[in-house]
Amino acid sequence: MHWMPVFLFTTAFSFAAEIKPQTVAYRQDTAALEGIFISAPTQGKVPGVVLIHDWMGVSPQAQEYAKRVAAMGYAVFVADIYGKNVRPKDASEAGKVAGSFKANIPLLRQRAAAALEAMKRQPGVDTTRMAVMGFCFGGGAALELARSGAVLKAAVSVHGNLNTPNPQDARNIKGKVLVLHGAEDPFVSPEQVKNFMDEMRAAGTDWQLQYFGGAVHGFTNPKAGSDPKQGVAYNPNADRRAFESLKNFFMEAL
Repeated sequence: MHWMPVFLFTTAFSFAAEIKPQTVAYRQDTAALEGIFISAPTQGKVPGVVLIHDWMGVSPQAQEYAKRVAAMGYAVFVADIYGKNVRPKDASEAGKVAGSFKANIPLLRQRAAAALEAMKRQPGVDTTRMAVMGFCFGGGAALELARSGAVLKAAVSVHGNLNTPNPQDARNIKGKVLVLHGAEDPFVSPEQVKNFMDEMRAAGTDWQLQYFGGAVHGFTNPKAGSDPKQGVAYNPNADRRAFESLKNFFMEAL
């Protein structure tokens, strides 16, 4: 009676192998952007998830995240916040580019909104069931898109920035919010977390905040290293649990 596990493994492998990334050119005003659309073969239309990259931009890691979400049964669009030809080579470059967008929230929201519109134009996407999510820099960007009043069923931040210069805008959030946070993250202070919770409470938002003990910044990124003392490190248990929480949340919200 060993045929079923082998069958399931083979099916899962084939399913993942069929998820093919497609490059998508789009624009925000005069800026040329280049995102990636990933969707598993499916019958009919499925919910769409805009996935916003971390500070390294549209990278192989962003694509890996997108494939994991697409394998749950969603269409995923990897947003290009930085611009078509802006691909940081190292942390120094990434910090400068990410910092420029954090200092210009209106532009950050516009770039995220452009990705949402580009996602709606992709085949097989149910435009009535849309979500946004992001990692690190992208987590903060995802929350800003939600604060802008974008029509979304869900917004998710994974080890992302929670602070905003416009906390009053949380009243514009239309969908459910999920924050997956490393309990030992040195880059998102307890004060920032408290301010976020106060912001959500004041707005009456349907929100969740999940802590992962022992996890620091970047805990879902295998390339983040393994030393928590550095403040950024991969944590396989937190990674697995976070994606399980994400799956359950999307099942409810979408």
